[in-house]
Amino acid sequence: MTVLNIETQPPFTTKDGSTIRSILDRANAPVRNQSLAEATVPAGVVTQRHYHRASEEFYFILEGRGTISLGSSTREVGPGDAVLIPPGEWHCIEAATTLRFLCCCAPPYSHDDTFLE
Repeated sequence: MTVLNIETQPPFTTKDGSTIRSILDRANAPVRNQSLAEATVPAGVVTQRHYHRASEEFYFILEGRGTISLGSSTREVGPGDAVLIPPGEWHCIEAATTLRFLCCCAPPYSHDDTFLE
């Protein structure tokens, strides 16, 4: 059985500029097919536009408000919103207020699968 507490997970910065704490992924558990992380983007910050060749992502907004850009579409997001980001889709998120959200990736998140504009 694997049970990890988010408070024990050290934060790191992804290639897009968001601060992440891995909840469960290949680095801290015997994960094979997905990853779960908490992301934080401070108010006024925009992550760098990027895509993932292999990973499908879900963002689930826990706190804050912002704007998600996905392909050529943009939409305001807030607590309770879930966003599907298909593989190969350019995306970024801008925080109007500090955003905290869950990020689920399948296959698991990898710096090597993150391509910047």
